[in-house]
Amino acid sequence: MRLHRLDITAFGPFGGTQSVDFDELSAAGLFLLHGPTGAGKTSVLDAVCYALYGTVPGARQSGQGLTLRSDHADPATRTEARLELTVAGRRLEITRQPPWERPKKRGSGTTLDKAQTWLREYDATAGAWQDLSRSHQEIGEEITQLLGMSREQFCQVVLLPQGDFARFLRADAGARGQLLGRLFDTRRFADVEKRLAERRKATEARVRDGDSALLADAHRMQQEAGDAMELEPGEPGLAEAVLAAAAVARSTVRERLTVAHCRLTAAESAQFAADRALTEVRELARLQGRFAEARQRAVRLEERAGAHHEAQARMERARKAEAVAPALELREAAEAGHRRAAAAEARARALLPETFAGAGAAGLAAAARRAAEELGGLESARRAERRLTEVVEERGRLDRQERDDEDVLREAEGWLADWDTRRAELQSRIDSAQQAATRAEQLAVQREPARRRLEAARLRDELGRDTDEAQRAALDSAQRAADARTHWLDLKEQRLTGIAAELAAHLVDGEPCAVCGATEHPVPARKFAGHVDAEAERRAEAAYQRADEQRAEGERRLGVVREALAAASAEAGDTPTARLASETSELEQEYARARRAASALHPAHEELRLAEQERERRLADRQQAEIRAASRLTRRDTLDTEQTALEEELAKARGSAGSVAARAAQLERQVAQLTDAADTARVAEDTAQHLKDADARLADAAYRAGFDTPQAAAAALLDDTAHRELQRRLDERQSEEAAVRSVLAEADTAAAAQQPPADLDAAERTATAAAQRLRDAASARDRAARCCGELDRLSARATAGVRQLAPLREEYDRVARLAFLTAGTAAENERKMRLESYVLAARLEQVAAAATVRLQRMSSGRYTLVHSDDRTGRGRSGLGLHVVDAWTGRERDTATLSGGETFFASLALALGLADVVTDEAGGVRLDTLFIDEGFGSLDDQTLDEVLDVLDSLRERDRSVGIVSHVADLRRRIHAQLEVVKGRSGSTLRQRGV
Repeated sequence: MRLHRLDITAFGPFGGTQSVDFDELSAAGLFLLHGPTGAGKTSVLDAVCYALYGTVPGARQSGQGLTLRSDHADPATRTEARLELTVAGRRLEITRQPPWERPKKRGSGTTLDKAQTWLREYDATAGAWQDLSRSHQEIGEEITQLLGMSREQFCQVVLLPQGDFARFLRADAGARGQLLGRLFDTRRFADVEKRLAERRKATEARVRDGDSALLADAHRMQQEAGDAMELEPGEPGLAEAVLAAAAVARSTVRERLTVAHCRLTAAESAQFAADRALTEVRELARLQGRFAEARQRAVRLEERAGAHHEAQARMERARKAEAVAPALELREAAEAGHRRAAAAEARARALLPETFAGAGAAGLAAAARRAAEELGGLESARRAERRLTEVVEERGRLDRQERDDEDVLREAEGWLADWDTRRAELQSRIDSAQQAATRAEQLAVQREPARRRLEAARLRDELGRDTDEAQRAALDSAQRAADARTHWLDLKEQRLTGIAAELAAHLVDGEPCAVCGATEHPVPARKFAGHVDAEAERRAEAAYQRADEQRAEGERRLGVVREALAAASAEAGDTPTARLASETSELEQEYARARRAASALHPAHEELRLAEQERERRLADRQQAEIRAASRLTRRDTLDTEQTALEEELAKARGSAGSVAARAAQLERQVAQLTDAADTARVAEDTAQHLKDADARLADAAYRAGFDTPQAAAAALLDDTAHRELQRRLDERQSEEAAVRSVLAEADTAAAAQQPPADLDAAERTATAAAQRLRDAASARDRAARCCGELDRLSARATAGVRQLAPLREEYDRVARLAFLTAGTAAENERKMRLESYVLAARLEQVAAAATVRLQRMSSGRYTLVHSDDRTGRGRSGLGLHVVDAWTGRERDTATLSGGETFFASLALALGLADVVTDEAGGVRLDTLFIDEGFGSLDDQTLDEVLDVLDSLRERDRSVGIVSHVADLRRRIHAQLEVVKGRSGSTLRQRGV
């Protein structure tokens, strides 16, 4: 994979469009990416990762991509990252745009546009770009397949984060396992462990369920067999014991079933005989009781014979009186009608004047006709009276309306008189609120710059104190480094002064001198007091190197603090912080006052609008009141003329009555009373004649029926209830006599009466005892049969369970052994190493071998990385990492390396890991690499060796980008990509290409 060009727009700290030509940078093989802290060096690498995978590395990824947008960008500019690269022989261009909250084209506010992605491929034959896809998923799968790496692997292999590998170098086995697991994707081995553990648990559960089921069946059989089966749970050979005990129990229970069958047969025979005897005794007792009851009923009939004859005579008289009943009913109806008519006539005559007391029906009818004719002549006067009432009511309404209109006119004139003053007051309030709103908008623009200046001033003061402390620390570390260097050079000079004595200590007679070649050594040099040997010089040199590293770290920290102080000073200026805080506070207070005053703008506008509406309404009300007043004058004159004419007409019509209506009501009552009296008089005359005719017919009917008087016939009549009751008594007497004669004539009843009385209680006791013995025998037989069937079923199930449990137990033993072995808990796994750790240990061993090739060059052959599978404490083994020091010949932990040693060891580890991961990914060629920070911890010699190693990567036509703050690298590496930080956003600048 080789990167050609990167174009980013509104991405991270870059407010505009910036471009990186990787072809020009890669021409030098080694290029430097540098810039001040916070300028956006890492954002360039984030843009490469985002273009390829749609996400940025690690913790910087958040949300849906909305945080990638630059705060310096124009609102109308969309965030975009476009990367052109060659991978697997194909030249591709990837363009990605994250989600974007852009201003709405219509109206205010923003709207969210979805993320977009384009993938194009350059067709060398056609000399043009060809579109491949615009699908996020398809493009992601295509890039991952071509690179052969996930995003995590890419960030570890191509974007080498030195801090992560330094932690990896010092981490324990668990932390190393997590990183290696992500890079080499050993989830399938972890899945194997998990699958085996799940199978072990499932198989164990099945075996446990089988044992539980077998033991449950055994307990059930023990419950069914009772004392016929002896079994203790948990005893050895449970399955065989269960099957053997079940066989014995089945045999015993079958013998019990045979005995129960015999007892049941005998009980059934005895119960049948007892039931037959009980039936015969019950029949004899029934016949004897029936005969005795019939004799008692015959005696009672004889005793009531006199009453029966009287009832028959009463029924005969009632039948004769039924011929007179219609004449009696007719006479009673006529008498009742005559009484009602006479009473109605008396009530009607009581309401008439005394002048009509002796008048007959015809005289009353004539008087009613004369009163009705007089009533018809008053209809016209009644209409005039109703009209007069309407005129008076209308005149009253006009008066009330006049008073209401006068109130409306008075109120409207009073309100409109103050209109000009009120309108001027409301307009003044609107103008004041508008001015306050304008002032608030002006102050709102000044608030954010003032806040930023205040925050920058506070940061400036804090960084000023940090600068003084960092400067003092840098001076102290520089002094200590100078003293250590002087001490080291002094010891080196002393050693060179006494080097002859050091060489003479190794001279042997007869062997040539290493300096002059002579084989004789007559006067070898002697060591003087205070002689400095090589070990002392090495310790002094190591002390100087440590002091120099501390000096460089102090200078780096001082530079970082000074850069931050310069940025804060540029933002805040020279104004004191207290003054800026006071100005900001005053600005906030003034802005709050302006906002409060401006909040009255809308209520004032609304109040003015409502007041204008009220003015229009009152003007309209005044105009309508004036129009109604003019129309009332004409209407009032018309009503006065009509009222005078109606009053004259009514005075003539009502006469002495209070009103026409009163006179009409008087005549209406008189007509009704006279008419009613005439009608009731005619009805009374008719009903008297009907009553006379009914008396004659009743006397004739009684004589023909044989009664002396009509009263005797009426006394002999029976009503329906009495007639039915008397007939029922006669019928019951006849039925009872027939039933008694029938029972006494039965031959078997008479024969039973001649026998001794039946003993029913003794027969019932005998039958009850026989039935109880039968039930007991049947229950015993059913219990034995159910027990036998249940034992057969449980035995068959237990036998099947034993057969199924044997292969399950064999499977559990096999799976459990594999699961414990892969989980590192088996006794055979001496190092307690899990399967995934075993695979990762092999990968770590490959990484250590690949890293050692470069580490030996960087450390001048001193250090070698080796993999260790020793256990640490009580933990598991497999992912240990040690370093072998060639100077001492000892193997030690990587945590003992110094800061600079840790850096180039982690760099070698990162490069080795990149090679192994690349091979793991299918051998995809990686022509562009980035290394992030860490070079400031190296001395000049080690830095040269590290750069030589990185420069050797060009042998494979690779280009390496170094991301660093170290100033010395700017002198050593000519091809540079500088990130320049500014108030309007960062920019990119390429140099030395």
